[in-house]
Amino acid sequence: MGSYYPCRMTKDNEPAEDGKGGHVPVMRVAVFVLALVALFVAAALLPLPELADIRVWSVELGPWFVVAFFVVHAAACILPIPRSTFTYAASVLFAPGMALAVCLGASAISAGAAFYGIRRFGYDVAAPLRSHHRLDGINTHLARRGWAAVLSLRMVPAVPFSVLNYAAALTPMGWRSFLVATMVGSIPGTAAAIVFGNSLTTGAGEKALVATVVIAGLGLIGLFIDSRVPTRPPKAERGDAPDTEVR
Repeated sequence: MGSYYPCRMTKDNEPAEDGKGGHVPVMRVAVFVLALVALFVAAALLPLPELADIRVWSVELGPWFVVAFFVVHAAACILPIPRSTFTYAASVLFAPGMALAVCLGASAISAGAAFYGIRRFGYDVAAPLRSHHRLDGINTHLARRGWAAVLSLRMVPAVPFSVLNYAAALTPMGWRSFLVATMVGSIPGTAAAIVFGNSLTTGAGEKALVATVVIAGLGLIGLFIDSRVPTRPPKAERGDAPDTEVR
């Protein structure tokens, strides 16, 4: 662990732990923290176009505009740029069905790319925190049922999309379960936001706003239930003895 090599990954793109902890060079931690700070600074300084400018581009690009919008959405939201910016823009620029498909597809790519990058280069940096004995129960819970927390938090608009991507990548949660939970959990809130944004032009956004609040409430309830339901102990697989060590 004395070098700058990224986290070793298994063939299923899961972290390959070398042990319960270990020393991480201070310089490596500093580089990782500075990289995160640079991401947030870049996102804060990056100018976002006005909706009127985007409308002009949609006319100029014609049928290729939806492709360009999808690519920019997917790339930009890897950074800590509010995903709602693109969701509300899509709600005005596209039909509701197209807007939902574009936003969910782009969000999946953004979340997967952000998760992979942080997992690859930051997972080992956070090893000393995860190795603390008081976090053993939390690590076990996130490794086996972290998807439930992610699914619930995706339904709460106040939780930043990118921050949840970064934080989940530093936990033992699996990549596949994270991505599936992100996709499923993002559907209700994204749909409500698109309906709300589209309704601003018709003056009938009350129902969509109520739906957004209800969805957020359901997400918080799901998070509470997940925190109260105990994590099941690991089961033996293929005749092996149960793994009693928290990894």
